[in-house]
Amino acid sequence: MVQLKIILDTRRKKSDGTYPIMFRVTNSKQVNYLSFGISITERDWDENNRCISSNHPNFQSLNLSLSKKFYEIQKAVLALEEKGDFNMNLLKEALLPQQKRVVINKEVTFLQFSKKVIEDLILEQRIGNAIVYQTAVNRIMGFCSNTSIKFSEINYTFLDSFKRQLILEGAKINTVGNYFRSIRAIYNKAIKAKIVDRSCYPFTEIQIKSARTAKRAISLNDLQRLHRLELKPNSKSWHARNYFFLSFYLIGISFTDLVYLQADSIIKGRVVFKRRKTHKEYSIKILPQAQQIMDYYKRDWNSYLLPVLPSKIKEDSIEAKKYIHQWIKTTNKFLKRLGDDLELESPLTTYVARHTWATTAKRMGYSNELIAEALGHEYGNAITNIYLDKFDLELIDEVNYTVAQMIYKKQ
Repeated sequence: MVQLKIILDTRRKKSDGTYPIMFRVTNSKQVNYLSFGISITERDWDENNRCISSNHPNFQSLNLSLSKKFYEIQKAVLALEEKGDFNMNLLKEALLPQQKRVVINKEVTFLQFSKKVIEDLILEQRIGNAIVYQTAVNRIMGFCSNTSIKFSEINYTFLDSFKRQLILEGAKINTVGNYFRSIRAIYNKAIKAKIVDRSCYPFTEIQIKSARTAKRAISLNDLQRLHRLELKPNSKSWHARNYFFLSFYLIGISFTDLVYLQADSIIKGRVVFKRRKTHKEYSIKILPQAQQIMDYYKRDWNSYLLPVLPSKIKEDSIEAKKYIHQWIKTTNKFLKRLGDDLELESPLTTYVARHTWATTAKRMGYSNELIAEALGHEYGNAITNIYLDKFDLELIDEVNYTVAQMIYKKQ
């Protein structure tokens, strides 16, 4: 049975302090979200009644629209359940205005359906997935040069030739795997939408391989050398190193999460945020070393801690993703140069900070469980994890402080 609920999605805070109102659709264990297109503050939300509170100046008209939309979605859900054919693609199709609907049949091309899948991901603010899917679609369309190709034509022979061409062009195994996983995901959605018959499924015979990624952590000695390296203040290399060490001092915070930190993310000497990737909440004590870096950039604060995103940009939008992607690309370019200067064995990148923190803690004798908790990872199997007590923040603070101090320890 499908469950429908109106929620205020507090996982994604926008730059103006508001949160989007969403319709949560739960089918068995699968959870999906439909946007209402309106964002409000927590103060303007009535959690008990699942509606906009009277604090909002337009609460009456907005609640009327909210109720109408809820009824519309509920009606579409019931109609699909009666047919015994419910899935999110069909629900979204039913909710589209008649003139905008794509006729769901076997004449729909791979490109048409892929565009719709990507548009849905963007509406759901899953921009990262949308970009990954679009990249894979671009590559496969470039290979076949046929915008009218049907799903039934994407068979084993076609995919095998596509894979061979990618390898000839120099694509790495993991890159090929990413393309194929995206195409497979789109193909599976097409099967559920009754565009192609399951008997045509071509991926049973296609191996999607992954190569073990290269070593991403650097040694403590190399970390110390990087820290001591004399750089011209305010140079791009100097900023790149600052960003690297700020990530390290914040227990390997991802650079996407780092970019989205705001002044109000700092609460009583701690950085508090939800990780974009997992939505897990973190609370990390700000070490003096991290504070020094943050104080430097404080003079440039608009709404964000680091001077990367424009203050009024829409968070998690394609535009924001492009800013962050370019920022990471540029930062990695200058980190690589620093790594080359230090003659490191592997490229120095933004992600190395997280791996290096974990590796340093491991070499100092801290347990896998404690390191996993600090990084926000699950450790062990799902059943035993339920019974593991959470480590105190004080203990994680102590680990982070000790790891950071190793940078200054003489060897």
